[in-house]
Amino acid sequence: MFGKKSQPPIKSLIAQGSCIEGNLKFTDGLRIDGEVIGDIRANEGSPSILVISESACVTGAIHADHVIINGRVMGPVHAAELLELQPKAKIQGDVAYKALEMHQGAVIFGQLRPTNHEVSDKPLLKLAANNA
Repeated sequence: MFGKKSQPPIKSLIAQGSCIEGNLKFTDGLRIDGEVIGDIRANEGSPSILVISESACVTGAIHADHVIINGRVMGPVHAAELLELQPKAKIQGDVAYKALEMHQGAVIFGQLRPTNHEVSDKPLLKLAANNA
């Protein structure tokens, strides 16, 4: 979804030193430098990006298409497309993602669950030589 296409613009900011208590819904892009106590969810129907900076702390569930974390999250994280964990990311909760990029130093205290991946006993690749 976000490969070579342009990402949605970040239109909203929760600045460092700010604290939001309550659930939060956003459209397009949101950057958090402060603290959020409550669930954060992107509106469905359009691409979304959520950036949680090194100084940020989120206590609650996160749902967005593209999630970039370099701060602290206490709660489950669901990235419908891509989850990027920067070196200072610390997550206490289960993580669900379609694609994952994890830098050295990032820490997850929870389960990692890829979405849209079926587990089967069939081999993933067929060799061309076997088709003859």
